[in-house]
Amino acid sequence: MTRALLGCIADDFTGATDLANNLVRAGMRVVQVMGVPTAPLGADADAVVVALKSRTTPKDEAIAQSLAALRWLQAQGAEQIYFKYCSTFDSTAEGNIGPVTDALMEALGCDFTIATPAFPDNRRTVFQGYLFVGDVLLSESGMQNHPLTPMTDPNLVRVLQGQTPSRVGLIDHAVVAQGEAAIRARIGQLRAEGVRMAVVDAVSNADLLRLGPALKGMPLVTAGSGVAIGLPGNFGIAPGDEAARLPAPQGLQAVVSGSCSVATQRQVREFIQSGRPALAIDPLRIAAGVDVAAEALAWADAHLARGPVLVYSTAEPSAVRAVQGQLGSGAAGAMVEAAIAAIARGLVQRGVRQLIVAGGETSGACVQALGIAQMRIGAQIDPGVPWCHAHAADAPGGLHIALKSGNFGSPDFFTQAFARLQP
Repeated sequence: MTRALLGCIADDFTGATDLANNLVRAGMRVVQVMGVPTAPLGADADAVVVALKSRTTPKDEAIAQSLAALRWLQAQGAEQIYFKYCSTFDSTAEGNIGPVTDALMEALGCDFTIATPAFPDNRRTVFQGYLFVGDVLLSESGMQNHPLTPMTDPNLVRVLQGQTPSRVGLIDHAVVAQGEAAIRARIGQLRAEGVRMAVVDAVSNADLLRLGPALKGMPLVTAGSGVAIGLPGNFGIAPGDEAARLPAPQGLQAVVSGSCSVATQRQVREFIQSGRPALAIDPLRIAAGVDVAAEALAWADAHLARGPVLVYSTAEPSAVRAVQGQLGSGAAGAMVEAAIAAIARGLVQRGVRQLIVAGGETSGACVQALGIAQMRIGAQIDPGVPWCHAHAADAPGGLHIALKSGNFGSPDFFTQAFARLQP
């Protein structure tokens, strides 16, 4: 049985590939599995990422899924556990970041861990415990309008403390800038004061690389994907191209998007303005009983042969709120996810073998509809988003798939992604 060095638990599917991408860039061979497997890994990998859909599930369900993932990773021999959440610290006021962290710490017999969503390559930085997205605080970045997990407080110490009975502290930038010894000393001081979780400042990759060695031997690390760049060196692994090698691309190209983030809105607009075929999905027509998936696939049949097509439900916040007001936020989201997942499967059945999925919840629904159990992680497209290769029920020879977090990617991400996949 293959022994994994690093075992990772991600709270959504795009977040899992985001983390895996950074580990591959740092030289680790990575396999991502969808949900908790029932059998040993059986693949050659330095790190394994278990992708869950636990970010917005009820707290007890998120804890149960995460503990099941932990037990499976321990059975694969993982030496360190990494709980990965979004670089915008997405969660409700009650969790699930704090409660899942508490449960993992108890299961591991761990009395201290760190927390930082910092990912400077994607302009997510933490300073004095405050999370910035680019030049603005998290609460001014557009995340305050997130339909499921609106983030209105940028103070991560305060946010995390509201989710856990454990005492939360801070390792500030003045300490991080001094490197491993100073970070370890601060950890020792915090532990002596009864602090069990510490938010860590990081404003650059250099900060994350200074932090990495200080985390060697820590049973549990909790973070966004940025911290991953500093961990492979603790296992004697150096960056290299071989870890990202995937089979040659083939087949038709398509994009499906359920994200309503500001970044994805720009990407949809750019794709449409470039003159490529795009079709919008109307949630109200789904609610009225119209088979919009069948309509979308019939439309795609006329366009697929000429290049990538886009099917999307992406919309401005005001439009999203209007739909939620009529259907309810949970019902609206579930209906759209199901429709886009059915469209994704239909596209693959029609020969699409290069597929981009935008949105965390959308990615989870699509991966499940496609019957993908695991993926090999390849080269980065944009920070936080790699191409992956997977076998699906309707693509036994495999397909390339990119699962894009709604907040990630340049405005021309969709078109550039296909260009970068070509040999």
